[in-house]
Amino acid sequence: MTNPIQFLKEAKNELFKVVWPKRPEILRITLAVIIISLVIAVFLGAVDFGLNKLINFVLDKQ
Repeated sequence: MTNPIQFLKEAKNELFKVVWPKRPEILRITLAVIIISLVIAVFLGAVDFGLNKLINFVLDKQ
């Protein structure tokens, strides 16, 4: 590996080549992540609730 100074210079040059997303794209993707997270949370909560009720029903029958 080259020396650390050379590495940092090359890393800085590579960062200038990155195509950074624009603000509307960041907001759209962030909103999508939040919505998907909420949908998954509601789904997993419903599954947890249902399985809890099922287990309690089965255990109370015995």
